[in-house]
Amino acid sequence: MRQGNADAAAGPLLLGVRHHGPGSARAVRAALEEVRPGVVLIEGPPEADALIPLAAEEDMRPPVALLAHAVDEPGRSAFWPLAEFSPEWIAIRWALEHGIPARFIDLPATHTLAWEEDGGSGGEGGGPGPAGGVPDGERGPGGTAPGGEDDPGTGDDPGPGDERHGRAGDPGHGAAADGGGAGPAADVRFDPLGVLAQAAGYDDAERWWEDVVEHRGVGKGDPVAPFTALEEAMTALREEYGSGGHDRDLVREAHMRLRIRAARREFEDGVAVVCGAWHVPALRRRTTVAADRALLKGLPRVKTDMTWVPWTHRRLSRASGYGAGIDSPGWYGHLFRAPDRPVERWLTEVAGLLRAEDRIVSSAHVIEAVRLAETLAALRGRPLAGLSETTDAVRAVMCEGSDVPLALVRDRLVVGDVLGEVPAAAPAVPLQRDLARIQRRLRLKPEAAERQLELDLRKETDAERSRLLHRLRLLGIDWGEPGASRGSTGTFRETWRLRWDPELSVRIAEAGVWGTTVAAAATAKAEMDAVAARGLDVVTGLAEVCLLAGLSEALPTVMRILSDRAALDTDIGRLARALPALVRALRYGDVRGTDTVALAGVAAGLAERVFVGLPPACTALAPDAAEEMRSHVDAVHGAVGLLGDSPAPGHARLRARWHSVLRTLSARDTVPGVVRGRSVRLLLDAGEVAGEEAARLMGLVLSPGTPPADAAAWIEGFVGRESGGGLLLVHDERLLGLVDAWLTGVPAEAFTDVLPLLRRTFSAYEPGVRRTIGELVRRGPEARGSATAGGSGTAGFATGLDTARADAVLPVLRLLLGPDTEGGAPSAGPPGTVGAAEAGAGAPGVAGATGAAR
Repeated sequence: MRQGNADAAAGPLLLGVRHHGPGSARAVRAALEEVRPGVVLIEGPPEADALIPLAAEEDMRPPVALLAHAVDEPGRSAFWPLAEFSPEWIAIRWALEHGIPARFIDLPATHTLAWEEDGGSGGEGGGPGPAGGVPDGERGPGGTAPGGEDDPGTGDDPGPGDERHGRAGDPGHGAAADGGGAGPAADVRFDPLGVLAQAAGYDDAERWWEDVVEHRGVGKGDPVAPFTALEEAMTALREEYGSGGHDRDLVREAHMRLRIRAARREFEDGVAVVCGAWHVPALRRRTTVAADRALLKGLPRVKTDMTWVPWTHRRLSRASGYGAGIDSPGWYGHLFRAPDRPVERWLTEVAGLLRAEDRIVSSAHVIEAVRLAETLAALRGRPLAGLSETTDAVRAVMCEGSDVPLALVRDRLVVGDVLGEVPAAAPAVPLQRDLARIQRRLRLKPEAAERQLELDLRKETDAERSRLLHRLRLLGIDWGEPGASRGSTGTFRETWRLRWDPELSVRIAEAGVWGTTVAAAATAKAEMDAVAARGLDVVTGLAEVCLLAGLSEALPTVMRILSDRAALDTDIGRLARALPALVRALRYGDVRGTDTVALAGVAAGLAERVFVGLPPACTALAPDAAEEMRSHVDAVHGAVGLLGDSPAPGHARLRARWHSVLRTLSARDTVPGVVRGRSVRLLLDAGEVAGEEAARLMGLVLSPGTPPADAAAWIEGFVGRESGGGLLLVHDERLLGLVDAWLTGVPAEAFTDVLPLLRRTFSAYEPGVRRTIGELVRRGPEARGSATAGGSGTAGFATGLDTARADAVLPVLRLLLGPDTEGGAPSAGPPGTVGAAEAGAGAPGVAGATGAAR
C-alpha cells in the first residue's frame, strides 16, 4: 500500500465523504488509485458482503439500493441507496475492478431492524422510527442510507457524511454538546457544514460545499490531502460540539472500529475506509477492544434477508422524503459523468429537452445561456457555474422569464426519472421471480417515469396485462393506477397509469407470505380479505376485483360469503351501495368471458331486497341523509338498467318493479323532496311519465301550500346537478315557467332559506345552459307563451321555421360543400343544405333543426 500522507502509516486511510457527492466520488477514486490498499472497508451493513460481487455484473446499473428486511416481518425494512456518483459505489467498483476485497463495516442490519422493535432509538443512526416525513416503505422502521439515511429529526451523521435534513450534514438533533463541553443545548439542531460555511464567509452551506468539493477537479497534488483537511475540520467540530451523546452513534462507531482492527490484522497491504466524514474523528480515536465490545453487548437481533433492488433518482431527492436525499441527483450525475465543460454540456441537454417539447430554442440560446451562467458565477465568486447559475440562465434566456418550462427542466433533468437495474442473479423471494417472469412475457418493463397504458381487453395479451395489474393492486403492489379511458366508454377498454417505485420491492416481499406466484398469492389474499370483511360493500368490491383479476378459484369463496352477508344485512344503504359493484362485475365478466351465473342471481336477489326496503327507508330523513339516499336511488336505477328485466331465473320484470318503486317514492309526502323530485325525473327519462304529468306534479309541489324549503328540495332532485336538468328547462319552457312563477312568488322571509338549495342546483349547470336559461327568463312569460302558442306539439318549438336563422348557415355550408352548380341550382349535398325559403315547412336537416323560435 502506497501511503499518501504521513499519518496513514500509523493507522488506516480514512476517506471521509459526503454520501451521493460527485466530488467526493472522484476524490475517493483518485485516492484509491494512488494508495492501492489491500482491502476497502465501506460504511454499510456487513450482511451485504456476499452481494458485493453482483456490482460487477454487466446488467447491474445504478441507482440501486441494498434492501434489508426482517424475514418474519418483511415490512420492517431499510434501504442503503447508491448512485453512480456515490463514493461508496465508486469504492465497491474500484475494488472489484482491481481484485481487492471490499467489505461493509457498519452496524449489522440484524441489530438495526431489531433496535426499534425493542424500544431502541430507531433507525440506523438514531432515528426513532418512520418519522419526519420519511415513508415507511422507503426506510422501514429505521431505514438508513450508508452512514445515516435515517429520520431527519434525529441524526447520526452530521457533516458531509449525511444530507438528511435540508442541508448536507445536518445531524437532526445531533452533535449537541454532551457532558461539560461547550456548545449549544442538547435539543438545538447543529449543522456542521453551516459552521464551516460561515467561517468561510458563505451564508449557504450547500453552496460552500459545492464550491469547495463538488465543482473542483481532483488536481495534480496529493489526492489524500482533501480528506486530511476535511478530517481536521470535523475533528475540530466534534471537539467543540461533542458527538451528540446518542447511544446509536457510539454503538455504530464502536462496531466500525472493531471491523477496522480485524481488517488491519488480516491485510498487510493496508486498509482504506470510506465513511461519512462525521465519523472519521471517532474512528481515528484510540479506544480499547474491551470498551468497544462492551457497547455492542446485548444488542437485540432479528433474522434478516438482504438483496439489491432498483432505485430511482427521484427517490434520491429530498422531495421524495428520503432522509439522506439531495436536491438535484440529475445535476450531480451530470457533473460526475461530464469529462469536461460541464456547463456547456448541461445547457445543451436543457435545450434538447425544451426543443422536444416544441419550444423554440436555438444554438444561439445555448451560447447566450452559457455566457450568462459564467458571468453570474464570476459575480458571485464561484469557481464554476453551479445549478443556481445555470437555472437562472435557462429561465432568462431559454424560458423568457417563465417558471413553467423551468419546472419541466427540474423534473426531467435536475431530478430525473432514471431507474436502476439489478441482475437476475440477485437474491429474490419466489413471488418477485414470478412477477419478473410475467413482466418479461407480457413486455411490461418497470419504469420510473409515469406512463399511460391503454388496454383492449378483446386482445389476449392486453387481457393478461389487465389481470396482472388488478392482482398486484389486490396484493397492495400499486404499480398501476386505473384511469378513465379516452374516446370510449365500453368495458373492453382500460387505461392505466404505470410508475415503478423502489418501495414496491418491500411490498412484494410482504405479499410473499400469501404465495409463491402472483396468481396464488392474489387468490389467497382475496379469500382472506373476504372472510375478514365487515361490510357488505367490501365483499361486493372483492367480487368485482376477483372478476377483473381473473381469480376464478377465489370467486366461489367470495360469492358464498357475499350471499351470507347479503341475506343477513338489513341496512338499505349498504345494500344499495353493494348493488352497483355487483352489476359492474357482471359487465366485466361478460367481456372477459367469465361465468357469472351465480353472481347474477345474487345481484338480482339484492335488487329485490332493495325494492322492498327502499320506500320505508326514505321516510322522515334529515337533509344530509336525504341527499345520501338520493345518490342511492341513482345508483340503483343505473344498476337495474344494466341488469335488464330477467338477469337470473326467478327474477323477472325487474325494471317494471323498479319503476313501481319510483312511483311510490314520488307520491309519498313523507319522502324528502329531493328523493321525490329525483324519482319523477327518472320516470320521465324512462318514458314512464309523460311530460304533461311531470309538469302537473311539479305544479302541485310548487303550489303555495308547499313549504318553500321542500319545494326547493324537489326542484333540486328533479333538475339537479347529475340529472342534466338544465337542458330540460331549456327545452321545456312549461317547466321553466312553473319554476319561474314559483320562485317569484316565494315570500321574502322564506327566500333566504331556499336560496342555498337553488344556488347549489343552478350553479352546477354549464355556462351555456345558464346563459340560455337567463335569456329565456329575461324575455318573460309572455314571450315564452307566444313562442309556443298554437304549438307544434313539441314544447319549446314553434310551428314554422325561423328563416333568418336558418339562412345564416348557408355561407358556411357553401364553403364546406362547394359553390352552386351552373344554372343556379344548389350543389349536391345532404338534405337540409338548401335555403329555408326553399325547404318548406317540413324540410329536414339544418334548416328544420335551427328553426326553433324562442
